[in-house]
Amino acid sequence: MVDLLQSAGNNQRLLAVGDIHGCREALRELLGRVAPTEHDQLVFLGDYIDRGPDSTGVVEDLLALRERLPCTVFLRGNHEQMLLEVLAGASPLNFLLNGGGQTIASYRKSSGWPPSLKHRTFFASLLPLYSNGSFIFVHAGLRPGIPLAEQSPADLLWIREDFLAVKADWGKTIVFGHTPREQPLLTPDRIGLDTGCVYGGRLTCCDVLTRRVWQVSCNKSGLGAGD
Repeated sequence: MVDLLQSAGNNQRLLAVGDIHGCREALRELLGRVAPTEHDQLVFLGDYIDRGPDSTGVVEDLLALRERLPCTVFLRGNHEQMLLEVLAGASPLNFLLNGGGQTIASYRKSSGWPPSLKHRTFFASLLPLYSNGSFIFVHAGLRPGIPLAEQSPADLLWIREDFLAVKADWGKTIVFGHTPREQPLLTPDRIGLDTGCVYGGRLTCCDVLTRRVWQVSCNKSGLGAGD
C-alpha cells in the first residue's frame, strides 16, 4: 500500500465530515454552519454518491471547495470504489443494488452518463486513508492485528463488525464513517461520523481536536433541514 501518511500541521481546526450520499442541500447547509477557512484542515470520509438525489451536485460542490481550500482531503468510500469498477467494465449489479441507480439518474439529469473526465479524475484521486497527528482517517475502519501499512484496501472501504466489535490500539484515534448510527461515536480511540444522512438522519461534521459537532437534519429525500 502506498504510504499516504502526512504529519500534522498548525491548523485551527481538524474537521471531518461523514457520509454524504448525494445529499447536496444538506452538505451546503452544513458547510455554511461550519464555515471552514484556509486555517482549517478539512477531511471528507468518503461515500459522496449513491442513494441520495444529487450525487452530481455533491461532486461539483466538493470540486469547488477544493479550488477554494486546496489542502482539503477526500477519502475514497466503498460507493466510489463500486462506481470506479463499473466505469472500468465490471458488472453494475452490486453498484445498482447499493443506490447506484440514483447516481446514474443524477448524471443523466445534468451532465450526462458516464461522468465527465473531471469527475472521473476526482474519483480516481481519492485517498484510501489519511493520518494527521494523533488521528487516522479512513472510510470504514481497520482490521485489528494488521499493521497500518499492510491493511487491505477492501477492509479500508468495507469492514464493519471485525473493526467495531474488537478493541485494538493503533496508537491513534480512528476517525471513520461507513456504518450508520443515530449519534456520532465519540470515544477516546474512535470517532464514527456516519449518522445516516440519506436515511433521514443527519449529516455530521466534527472538529476531532475538540470533539465539537455540527449536524444538519435530513429528510429521506436528502434535503437539508436545520436543527
